[in-house]
Amino acid sequence: MTGVPQATLDKVGAGSVQAVPRKVDAPALTSGGKPKVLYVGAEYCPFCAAQRWPVVVALSRFGTWSGLGQTTSASDDVYPDTSTLSFHGAAYASDYLSFTGVETNRRTKVNGQYPKLDRLTAADSKTFQTYDQPPYITGSAGGIPFLDLGGSYVSSGASFDPQLLAGMSHRQIAAALADPTSPVAKAVDGSANVLTAALCEVTGQQPTAVCTGPGVAAAAKTLTKGAS
Repeated sequence: MTGVPQATLDKVGAGSVQAVPRKVDAPALTSGGKPKVLYVGAEYCPFCAAQRWPVVVALSRFGTWSGLGQTTSASDDVYPDTSTLSFHGAAYASDYLSFTGVETNRRTKVNGQYPKLDRLTAADSKTFQTYDQPPYITGSAGGIPFLDLGGSYVSSGASFDPQLLAGMSHRQIAAALADPTSPVAKAVDGSANVLTAALCEVTGQQPTAVCTGPGVAAAAKTLTKGAS
């Protein structure tokens, strides 16, 4: 999933993406002098499980991952045991972007509750509480997964139906991402292209080879342009 062929991404374009990030009028979100991507989710969450796939694919075009863990969503929630990755303990290196991935809770309940995992910093908590609510998003306040792309775009919820990944292993999903005709590629790669298009705005259209690709150009047309 960190090496989806460029030709596949170009063929998919926006694919079958069902929801896209919304443009917001907000201060720039940065870390270490670079635009920052903030992800807030939880390991039990099936919608987070779905959305991590395009997040990983998109950010792989701007940098490199290490320490991504394989896991599944909760067994006792909707879309049980959806194969996914976890940002808990993962690291991301890029010349263009910084990334903070927060998994607030584990996937298996203890005494009826999902145990706490990662904690948001005070600054990230303020970003989450401020922008994960209407009018910046279309859903309910506090929903996950939440994404803030450099303070320019935000999203809450999955960009496609997690049901699409039902019964698939990590290996099967990863293999499907390389086939532009597969429903999984149309959803995940399409979502990744849309995220990439938004991130290219944040990075000043860098790297050029990524941001000028036909798949990204097609996906850019789906982005909500009006500031909230």
